[in-house]
Amino acid sequence: QVQLVESGGGLVQAGGSLRLSCAASGRTFSSYGMGWFRQAPGKKREFVAGITKSGGVGNYPDSVRGRFTISRDNAKNTVYLQMNSLKPEDTAVYYCAADYRAQSWVVHVSGDDYDYWGQGTQVTVSS
Repeated sequence: QVQLVESGGGLVQAGGSLRLSCAASGRTFSSYGMGWFRQAPGKKREFVAGITKSGGVGNYPDSVRGRFTISRDNAKNTVYLQMNSLKPEDTAVYYCAADYRAQSWVVHVSGDDYDYWGQGTQVTVSS
C-alpha cells in the first residue's frame, strides 16, 4: 500500500507556472510508475503526464506536451509536475497516481491501470 499527498495547487494567471508535488509513503516508491491526471467539472479524467519507475521516460498527451514536465526524486519519495505557460483550459483538480504493476519501461496512460490515488489539488488558471 502507498499513500499519496499532492500539494502546490492554486490560482495563477494565464501564462504563469505552477509546480505540483506528490509525496508518497508506504511501500518502496521506486516500485511504482507514477502518473498525473486531471479532471475538470463535467469532464472525464484526463492523463497529463507519466514517468517510469526509474524516472528515465516521461509521457505526455499533445494537450500539455512542451508545457508540462514530470520528474521524480526516488530518494525523497516525491513526484513533481512542472506546469508552464498555463492556460484557462488547464483548470482542473490534479491527481497523482501510483502504478505498481507497470513494467519498468512502461508508462500507462489509462487511470484504470493505476492502483493508488491522492486526494487531488485544485489548479485554477484565470484569463
